[in-house]
Amino acid sequence: DVQLVESGGGSVQAGGSLRLSCAASGYTYNRNCMAWFRQAPGKEREAVAHISEDGGVTDYADRVQGRFTISRDNGQNTLYLQMNNLSPEDTAMYYCATDHGATKWPQVRAYSFWGQGTQVTVS
Repeated sequence: DVQLVESGGGSVQAGGSLRLSCAASGYTYNRNCMAWFRQAPGKEREAVAHISEDGGVTDYADRVQGRFTISRDNGQNTLYLQMNNLSPEDTAMYYCATDHGATKWPQVRAYSFWGQGTQVTVS
């Protein structure tokens, strides 16, 4: 079974940084694109960043472009999201997601596999 486990969330002051991780198991990691999404209270889940199978292609939502960096370590089956210059508007539960086959980015509802999320709070 596909399992995705996020970690690295926490509370940080505006302007600070956090690095999220997502440990993947139960499938051939380097065959799947990966993505980060987030959901703030009372809002819909939104796309944050996407990375191709080999890490050569990345995509970002406009509101995080230039501040967030998505990366992956295919030897460790781990996905990362480096978040810099955080603002209160970045406060949300952050989820990693994947799906088999062609990329589903940025369609939230098209992803089949999700982690449990890690909370990021910026004050």
